[in-house]
Amino acid sequence: WREAFRISYRNVIMRLGRALITGAGIVLGIAFLTSVWTSKVAQEGIDRYEAASATAIGEDEDALAPGAEEAKAEEEARAARQTWLVVMSLLVSAVGITNSMLMSVTERFREIGTMKCLGALDEFIVRIFLIESIVLGFIGSFVGALVGHGIMLLVYIAKQSGVAAMMNWGEMLVYILIALVIGMFLSLVAAVPPAMRAAQMPPAAALATEV
Repeated sequence: WREAFRISYRNVIMRLGRALITGAGIVLGIAFLTSVWTSKVAQEGIDRYEAASATAIGEDEDALAPGAEEAKAEEEARAARQTWLVVMSLLVSAVGITNSMLMSVTERFREIGTMKCLGALDEFIVRIFLIESIVLGFIGSFVGALVGHGIMLLVYIAKQSGVAAMMNWGEMLVYILIALVIGMFLSLVAAVPPAMRAAQMPPAAALATEV
């Protein structure tokens, strides 16, 4: 494991530019997911602030009653839209990450063939790619979470000043951590099939592969 980690770290550093391009799918997918969750937390904070303001100025329940049903229906519709967006963002993340990992492994068939000619076992090659996928998944998810959260937060700040103070930052931090875990998990799962396929290729076939 130590040697596999050392080789994986060296490969990521040597291919940093290519890794950034390959990880663009991870960044975009997680950015979309985080932006949806940021929008949810920001809107909930605004709703709490408006409800507290209405209570503070002494509005009674009778004054709010005529629009209560409409507000409830609108809230349910918004919750349904947010659920749909989260599902779609997860699908976008999965597709983008799978495509990124397939590209990363496929373009290195020749390198895999060279390693097998030098005596590397199939298990060792799979281990290297799994470590790289986790590292790329973490970096891409971290950048994507920052980008998605930052852009959506700026959008809400432009709409209503002070929205940052209204947000539940504990909940937002949990969502960001979940996004990181999702990105790393999807990266790992997406890298397993192509890594195993590459590791099982005969050395001569891997060396003769044209990408």
